Amino acid sequence: MDMSAHLAAMAARQPDTPAVLAPRRDRAGQLHYDQLTFRELNADCDRIAHGLACIGIGRGVRTALMVPPSLDFFALTFALFRVGAVPVLIDPGIGLKNFGNCLAEAEPAGFIGIPKAHAARVLLGWARKTISIPVTVGAKWFWGGKTLSDVRGKAASDVSRAANVEIGAPHDTAAILFTSGSTGVPKGVLYTHAMFAAQVEQVRRLYGIQPGEIDLPTFPLFALFGPALGMTEVLPEMDFTRPALADPVKLVAAIERFRITNMFGSPALINRLGRHGEAHGVKLPTLRRAISAGAPVPAKTLARFAALLPSGAQVFTPYGATECLPVASIGSDEILHDTRAQTDLGKGVCVGQPVAGLTVKIIRITDEAIAAWSDDLELPSGEIGEIAVSAAQASRTYFNREQSTALAKIHTPDGGFFHRMGDLGYRDERGRIWFCGRKSHRVVTQGGTMFTIPCEAIFNTHPAVFRSALVGVPTAQSGQPSGDCKSLAREPVMCIELEVDARGQDEGKLRGELLAIGANFPHTRTIRTVLFHHAFPVDIRHNAKIFREKLAVWATRQLL
Repeated sequence: MDMSAHLAAMAARQPDTPAVLAPRRDRAGQLHYDQLTFRELNADCDRIAHGLACIGIGRGVRTALMVPPSLDFFALTFALFRVGAVPVLIDPGIGLKNFGNCLAEAEPAGFIGIPKAHAARVLLGWARKTISIPVTVGAKWFWGGKTLSDVRGKAASDVSRAANVEIGAPHDTAAILFTSGSTGVPKGVLYTHAMFAAQVEQVRRLYGIQPGEIDLPTFPLFALFGPALGMTEVLPEMDFTRPALADPVKLVAAIERFRITNMFGSPALINRLGRHGEAHGVKLPTLRRAISAGAPVPAKTLARFAALLPSGAQVFTPYGATECLPVASIGSDEILHDTRAQTDLGKGVCVGQPVAGLTVKIIRITDEAIAAWSDDLELPSGEIGEIAVSAAQASRTYFNREQSTALAKIHTPDGGFFHRMGDLGYRDERGRIWFCGRKSHRVVTQGGTMFTIPCEAIFNTHPAVFRSALVGVPTAQSGQPSGDCKSLAREPVMCIELEVDARGQDEGKLRGELLAIGANFPHTRTIRTVLFHHAFPVDIRHNAKIFREKLAVWATRQLL
C-alpha cells in the first residue's frame, strides 16, 4: 500500500472531512484558511497524477519537489506517489551549494517548484544535465516546461493516456529523502513504499492516532503522515525553515481556533511555545499529545510544555533518524518522574523502549565499515556502544553513495541488515535505550573517551545554562584544528550558551561554579576549560542539533 492509497482509503471513509487547511492573508491583513476535503484532495491527487503521466513523469521518474507547505504541496506529493514517480525531497535551508550537490547526486529528470526555485535552478545550473521535465507551481517566467495548471488541464484533455497510471510494488523506490547534513554531508536516503507503510503503522500504533483528529504540523515531512492517518492538517503561519522563530501567539491561536488534538514540533519550537505559555498562563486543553523529535528535548523544556496540557496528555519524544524512524519512544511522564534524575547525573538521555518489531543491538565502537554481522560485535547491557537497528522502516541504502552505505549497513546471514545509527548509547536492565551522543562527536583524549550527552547534562543542571556542548580542541601534540571531535590528543572544552535572562552575569563567577559542578563527577572532572558562546550554530531542519564541529573550531581559536 503506497502513501496515496492511504489517502484514497481515508477519502472513502470520511470524504467531507477537511484534509488540509492552509492560512492566507488578504490585502487587508485578514487571516483566511483555504481547504480541501479528503474527497477533494484525493480527486486533485488523481488529476495531477494523470497529468504528470501525460508529460512523462511516471513510474520510477525521480522528481525534485520544491514547493512550500500548502494545498498544492500535499496534492503534488501524493500525486507523485500515486503515479509511481520518486519524489526527491531536500531541505531548502541547507545552503545553495549543498542543495546543488544534492540535486546533482539525485539526478532528477523532473523538477516541480515555485518560480523562485526554478529561477535558482536555471541561474545556478542545478542538475542541468538531467532535468528535462520542469513544472512550475505559479507563474512561469523565462524557463520552459508546463505549469501546474497545465498539468491539471492535461489530465482532462488526454483521458486515454491518463488511464495508464502504474502502481508501484512494495519494495520499489518510493522517495529519496535527504538528511539535513547536521553531522556530515547530506545523503539521499532511499525509501520504499514498504518503509512508508511501516512508518504509518508504527506512528498510528505508538500514539493511538485516530481518523478525525486535527493536527498542527510544524515540520513538512511529518505532515504527510496526517492525511494517511486520517487527520486534518492545519498548516501554521510560520517559516518552516526557522522553527525556533515561530510566533507562539499565532500557534496558540491556531490550536484554539481549530481545537487541535495533535502537534509535531522540534525541540526549539516546543521550547519557544512552552516559555510563552508559562509567561502568559496559556493552557492547551484540546491537545491529546505533542510529538517532538530531531534532538534530545531538555527535561525543563518538557516540564514547561507539559504544564500547558490537560490531564492524561503528554509530550512524546520518538528517537530515530531519516534512515529509520521511529526506533524508540518515551513520554514526558516517564522522563519527568523517572529518567530525568539519571540524566542529571550524567547517565545519558533515555529515549525509551524499542518500538514493536524492531531489533536493537549495541555494538562496539569503530569508525570502520562492518560488512557482516558477528555476535561478538554486541556489547552487554550497560556498556556504551553504537546503536544498530533492524526494522521494516529502516532504509537499506543511500542513493548514489556506495561508501556511505557500506559504512552504515551490516549484512546478516538471512539477507537482512542492521543500520548503524551513528549514535552512541546503551541498554538498561529494563531494555530501554539511553542516548549518549553522536559517534562523530565523542572526544578521545589521552585519558579516555568522553561522550557528549552525559558530560553536557552535568553542566545543564546550572540554572543559568540554556545548553552546553562538549568539544575537543588540539593539544600541543595534535597540530592544527580539524573540527574532528574524535581525533586523538584532544583536550575537552565545555561550551556554554546561557539563558537569555542570565546573559550579562559575571562570566568568571559562572565559570567557577560550572567547573565546581563538573569536579563532582568522575566523567567531567578532567574538564578544566569553559567557554561562553552567544548562540550555538544549529541545524536548519530542527534548529536544535548543535554543530559541534563548528564549535570545536571556534573554541580552538578562542584558546590560541
